[in-house]
Amino acid sequence: MIKVSKVSEKVQPSLTRKLFNMAKAYNDVIDFTLGDPDVQTHQAIKDAGCAAIQQGKTRYSQNAGLIELRQTISEYYNRTDNISVDPQSEIIVTVGAMEGLFLSLLSILDPLDEVIIPAPYYVNYVQMVSLCHGVPVIVDNPNAEELSFSISDIEKAITPRTKAIIINTPSNPSGKIIASNKIKAIAEIAQRHNLVVISDEVYKCLIYDDFKFSSIVNIDGMRERTILINSLSKEFCMTGWRIGYVIAPKEVIATMTKLQENVCACAPLPSQYAAIEALSGNGRYSENMVNIFTNRRNVLFNGISKIDGLRCSIPEATFYLMVDISSTGMSSEEFAVALLQEEHVAVVPGIAYGNSCDKYIRIAFTLEEEKIREGINRINRFMNNIKK
Repeated sequence: MIKVSKVSEKVQPSLTRKLFNMAKAYNDVIDFTLGDPDVQTHQAIKDAGCAAIQQGKTRYSQNAGLIELRQTISEYYNRTDNISVDPQSEIIVTVGAMEGLFLSLLSILDPLDEVIIPAPYYVNYVQMVSLCHGVPVIVDNPNAEELSFSISDIEKAITPRTKAIIINTPSNPSGKIIASNKIKAIAEIAQRHNLVVISDEVYKCLIYDDFKFSSIVNIDGMRERTILINSLSKEFCMTGWRIGYVIAPKEVIATMTKLQENVCACAPLPSQYAAIEALSGNGRYSENMVNIFTNRRNVLFNGISKIDGLRCSIPEATFYLMVDISSTGMSSEEFAVALLQEEHVAVVPGIAYGNSCDKYIRIAFTLEEEKIREGINRINRFMNNIKK
């Protein structure tokens, strides 16, 4: 029998995937688990990917990705965020944002280096830090701001071994944008303690109403210590195309490129050509996305808000709603499993995002409005039944 490594034994399957897999047992399930929109990739983007295949563009690219795509990413950020990026030395194309995050951590961490992860956090952060032989330090204070964190708790978590802080804004799972005063405070802490900030910004494309987002790289002195992670999955509904990218100082990108050669060589070439088309569209391929998800958000928020015993705040961004279930006296996993078994509605237990989130469930409003309404009706029936 082959003995697996100790580091692999630290990695546990996520509760998101657990509930997603359990949901497959029910033919009539309303599945609110994954952030995987049912909206189709725009036809012009699909055509660009198919054309690449038909034209035989199916071989390897440079490890860092097609220079044409890196140039397009550079132009996109200059246009949308007023950030100037050198496509040759400051951008790498990755197999989704997840590989970008993994290579980023692998590039900067030595064994036992600590990475601060404020809760609520994306489920894979903790596992990835461990895989890179680092130590995840979770800042998870139930007495802090609801579905957020305090700057003082981050400051207290810093030790001589602290190497980086991971921030996710807009946040999966909370649907919140980290306030600008907190972003400035994190920047000040990073500069004072010589820390790297990994900024996961894959949801910056889905911001509602009049809420505002600004990247930490726009703060003076942060460009040289920030690793920015993004992808095309959410903005262009390209989750299965597995195409992401990282913007970082040239020494980090050079290291990531070297590592990429030894991990997967490069991102799939047809997906890279599709990404060029997507990012060159000046917003026309994604302009309706915010409208679609604003409507879905409103349907879900209004419906859940009317259910006795449940409480929630309207999301500022992303396509997730966190629902407070504390009135039921159930843990988030107990609630989620019972809801699936009794009403065939799949949600994610909040405990997946930190101990302070155990009184929540996460609902992804990535389904069409008719299914969202049916899910609301089933959740309402479930809540009525547990009161009896």
